[in-house]
Amino acid sequence: MIDSTSSVSARFVHLGPLSLAMSRFAPFRITAALLLPLLSGCAAEAAPPSPAEVPADTARAVAANQLLARTINLSNSLEAPTEGEWGYTITPEHLDAIQAAGFTAVRVPVKWTAHAQQTAPYTVDPAFFARIDEVLNQALERRLAVVLDLHHYDEIHDDPSNANFDRLVGIWRQIARRYQNRPAALVFEPLNEPSLQLTTKRWSEKFPEVLAAIRETNPTRAVLVGPGNWNQIQELKDLTLPPDPDLILTVHTYEPYEFTHQGATWSENPPPTGRVFPRPGEEAEIRAFLDDCEAYAKPRNRPVFVGEFGVIRHAHEASRARWARFMRTEYERRGWSWGYWGFAAEFPAYDKVQGRWIEPMRAALLDD
Repeated sequence: MIDSTSSVSARFVHLGPLSLAMSRFAPFRITAALLLPLLSGCAAEAAPPSPAEVPADTARAVAANQLLARTINLSNSLEAPTEGEWGYTITPEHLDAIQAAGFTAVRVPVKWTAHAQQTAPYTVDPAFFARIDEVLNQALERRLAVVLDLHHYDEIHDDPSNANFDRLVGIWRQIARRYQNRPAALVFEPLNEPSLQLTTKRWSEKFPEVLAAIRETNPTRAVLVGPGNWNQIQELKDLTLPPDPDLILTVHTYEPYEFTHQGATWSENPPPTGRVFPRPGEEAEIRAFLDDCEAYAKPRNRPVFVGEFGVIRHAHEASRARWARFMRTEYERRGWSWGYWGFAAEFPAYDKVQGRWIEPMRAALLDD
């Protein structure tokens, strides 16, 4: 997602799960052509899984997913081209606040490709690796699990060629090697929101190559994988999973888009502000939509992590809280873990200026 205040890339159009990938990405604008396929209704029914898609024992993946039970995204920081460029820098004090509030994990979106060479072996800048070490250490020391995510690899979404996948594999081989001895509380996410030219089918074909590079040094670490079109539930019908037992299925949900992205400055034609939640029938529609994901995950014996869901700051405060409480309650009812987008940027739960939680949002996400 892209919740930078500059015009954002359509990558963030988390619409299906309307994760508005754009909300977090600052490079492009959402156009009508991008929106139409994202607003096309519920997912088509996925075909029954083949036996090869159903591992016999996913206990480690289930246990890792439980560590992510209540996650918050540290958005607009390390997924910016340079940390701080989008108005937020991760600090120990923020991690203290997250741990004290009762969150169990943080998702750390990172634009690794801004700090890695273009040619083999695609070396990651040592100084940048050291900064990632620092953030990981600070989170793990606070007993927060961590999702380490590769975000905003724009080139691979526009051109999912073997060359760009070679770079993705090369970067992940380095990340996996560096963190191979970290605890199981560290979870890898090889690519945020496959989209545009990188279709779900193409991602299904190439993901095993990325996973194999990780498995060279991390044979049992939990790894997230989700469908294309910005991790939309509608795309699950085309997602084929390898037999690896340590995979966690991830999707992004920002429905209804007209509510969660009202007034989004990165959209070419943003939904008008003033939209409230819920409108008649919306809760039932969302439940049915989430049921589509459950119908895919259960036969495949896969735990589910909703890596992103969030509502823009322009929305009315009471409606923001109602939506957040409804969504996270629905996830938890199904036994899913979740990650709110985001901490203190355009979809905030925390006021970084005042140094305190936005209380209705904190309560909606964490109170019983």
